[in-house]
Amino acid sequence: MEVSSAVVAWWVSLSLIGVLNIGLWAWLFTKARSAMTGLSAPARFFVKWQTVLSAGYVFVCASRSFIPRADVQRICLLDSWLSTVLVGRAVATVGELCFMAQAALFLFVLAKHTGATKAAALAKLVVPLIALAECCSWYAVVTTNFLGNTCEESLWAISAFVLLLGFALVWPTAQRPIRRVLLATFVVIPAYLAFMLTVDVPMYFNRWRADQAAARQYLGLFDGLDDLAHRWVVTFRWEDWRTEIPWMTAYFSFAVWVSLALLGLSIRSARAWANPN
Repeated sequence: MEVSSAVVAWWVSLSLIGVLNIGLWAWLFTKARSAMTGLSAPARFFVKWQTVLSAGYVFVCASRSFIPRADVQRICLLDSWLSTVLVGRAVATVGELCFMAQAALFLFVLAKHTGATKAAALAKLVVPLIALAECCSWYAVVTTNFLGNTCEESLWAISAFVLLLGFALVWPTAQRPIRRVLLATFVVIPAYLAFMLTVDVPMYFNRWRADQAAARQYLGLFDGLDDLAHRWVVTFRWEDWRTEIPWMTAYFSFAVWVSLALLGLSIRSARAWANPN
């Protein structure tokens, strides 16, 4: 089997990032427990669920760093049933719902705290949009049709725009400590949107177009379910992974740091509400 040293180095680096992220979450967990003393019941609820949801995303992404796979192609680096798409996609679905629930909860609480009712309404749209995106993802991995991934990533971009609009609506009535928190979202979300619209969505769309041009036959429901439960192809070839490495690296590092930052900002915001002066 051909083994690319670059792919091996990437896998090791990704695994180390996963370990680092677990350590960062554990550190923030201690901060969250300490912060809950003296907080009101709603603030404790907020910090508690930010901690739980962040854990769901951080640990899922760490597991995906240790066991990388590309769903539609059925390729992986570890020869194990843990590399099956059925296992990996199920775990990823939980993690991604946790991440966007965390972001939606953050926006909802800020909106309620500042009286921005329209922003609170927008926050309620985020999780349903991502649930629909997950359905598109499952369609893609079952059928091996990249059009599902194109729709999935487009819905992620729409969800990010909804969050950005919600945070913008919170800004006018937010106090100075909260505005400092919001400034980070006005940098991170536009950067994410730029990546999605220029790299991620076009990548999947172009793959779908290439399959269409080649008259590729997609899998049906039952054949697809059987395939994703039992087939995995171990490969260390650079050609197989080169288009996956950029987005997976960003996803399992920067996106996880956003989740950790949301947890840290939630702790800070809760403290600011408890001690407004």
